[in-house]
Amino acid sequence: MKILVTGGAGFIGSHIVDLLVEKGHDVRILDSLEPQVHGEQQARPPYLNREAEFIQGDIRDREVLRKALKGVEAVYHEAAAVGVGQSMYEIERYVSVNSLGGAVLLDVIHAERIELAKLVVASSMSIYGEGLYICKACGPVHPRLREETQLAAHDWEMRCPACSEPAKAAPTPEEKPLFPTSIYAVTKRDHEEMFLSFGSAYRIPTVALRYFNAYGPRQALSNPYTGVAAIFSCRMLAGNAPIVFEDGLQSRDFIHVRDIARANYLALTNSGADYSVVNLGSGQGTNLMDLIGLLSGRLGCDSTADVVNGFRAGDIRHCFADTTRAREKLGFEIEISMEQGVDDLAAWARTQNPEDRGDQAREELRSRGLIGE
Repeated sequence: MKILVTGGAGFIGSHIVDLLVEKGHDVRILDSLEPQVHGEQQARPPYLNREAEFIQGDIRDREVLRKALKGVEAVYHEAAAVGVGQSMYEIERYVSVNSLGGAVLLDVIHAERIELAKLVVASSMSIYGEGLYICKACGPVHPRLREETQLAAHDWEMRCPACSEPAKAAPTPEEKPLFPTSIYAVTKRDHEEMFLSFGSAYRIPTVALRYFNAYGPRQALSNPYTGVAAIFSCRMLAGNAPIVFEDGLQSRDFIHVRDIARANYLALTNSGADYSVVNLGSGQGTNLMDLIGLLSGRLGCDSTADVVNGFRAGDIRHCFADTTRAREKLGFEIEISMEQGVDDLAAWARTQNPEDRGDQAREELRSRGLIGE
C-alpha cells in the first residue's frame, strides 16, 4: 500500500514510518523539518528511513500536498506544532500549523479526489484537561481546572467540584467531556473532530488516536516544550536539576513511542476502531518524582528535582488512560514497560549532545504571566 506520513521525520512519525516500511509498505514522508525540532540547519535527521520517499514542505502548501498525495492509498497525519506552554503565546502559529494545516490537507484530499482506504490522525490526551476522578460522596466527577486560590495555597490535589471533598484519579475513558486547557489542546481537538467528520461524510474509514505522554528515542531533547521525560533527560545530561512545578506528585500516563507506532499500524489493518477515537496509553499514572528517580538511575546522574512549588496556567493534576477501547477495538496493549522504556530512552539520550533551554522556557512563561507562585 502507498502511504503518506505527514510529520514523518519527527519523533512519533518516524517510528510509524519505520514500522510501515518493515511491513512492506511504500511510504512517503512529508515534513517541514521544523527548526525547533530539527535544528536551524533543517537537516534530515540521521534516523530517517532511507527506504521512504522524502518531501520537504509545509502542510499548508497546497502544491506540496498535491505532490505528496499523488497515488496515496492511506494517510497518517502526524504533522503538528507541539508544545502546550508555547502555544499560549504563539497562538497564531499553532492554530495555523495545526488547525489550518489539517484543514488544507483535507481540502486537497477532497479536491483531488484522493481515494483513501484509511485516514489516521494524531490527537492528544491534552484535550481532556483533567482526567476522570471519583468522589466518595458524589461518584464519578469531571472537574475542570483547580481554582487559582487553591493553587496559591499550595493545595495541589483535586477536589470534587460538587462537594469540595478530595477526589481520587481514575482511568479516563474516551467518553469523558473534553476541556482543552491550552491552545495546543484546542488545535488537537480540531484535528480529531475535523478528520472524523470528513471521514464520515466521504465514507473514508478514519481513526483518531489520543496519544498520552509519549517518550522514547528521537524525541527532540533540546526542545524545551517537548515531552517531560525528554526535558528532564536534557536537564540531567547538562548537569542541571529537573524543574518540577507544584510538588512533583502530579501524574501522567507514559507510553513508549514504539508502542504508539504499533497501535497506529493496528489502526491501519483493523476496522474495529473506524470512525472513532481511541486512547493510547499504558493505563497507569506515574508521578514526576518517580520519573526523575528512574531517569537519574539510568543516566548515571545524581539529580534531585528543583521543586519550585509554583504552578503553571492550565496545568492538570492527574490523567491516565482507560485502555478498554484500544484493547477491544484494536487488540492493542502496551508491550514496553516503563522500566524498559526508560532504559531505552536513557541509552539513546546518552548518545546525544542536547542544549538545555529549560531556564529560558521558564522565563518565557513567567514573563507572560503563565507561572504562579
